[in-house]
Amino acid sequence: MYLNRKAPYGTIYALESLEVVLVAAAFDQDVSLAFVDDGVYQLAKNQNTSPNSGIGMKNFSPTYKALGDYDITKLYIEKESLEERGLTLDNLMDLTYEDEDDDWAEKPSIRVVSREELAGVMDEQEVIFSF
Repeated sequence: MYLNRKAPYGTIYALESLEVVLVAAAFDQDVSLAFVDDGVYQLAKNQNTSPNSGIGMKNFSPTYKALGDYDITKLYIEKESLEERGLTLDNLMDLTYEDEDDDWAEKPSIRVVSREELAGVMDEQEVIFSF
């Protein structure tokens, strides 16, 4: 599991995490991601990094839409982190994957879970990388 705690811009953590996740998936690792604290902003819709925004980084958020193509289908978003930032599932990108076991039906990748539920999921992981 890759635990994402940082905002998408201002540090290199979010982009580095995404790159490592894609490499791991390319080597057939079972990858899941968790987004907590300011990490929930990584999946926010309509990220603006234009030159006028003052961010000074390229918008890499469209890359998250490719996760399903890498069989990365378990994205856990901590409900409390969303709420503390005034966000809901509607504020996040629509990330999906095609379920080959269900006649390629398109299904959501994002799972909003409570802090307690996420702790349980994390307890089941063999390895956790924190970014």
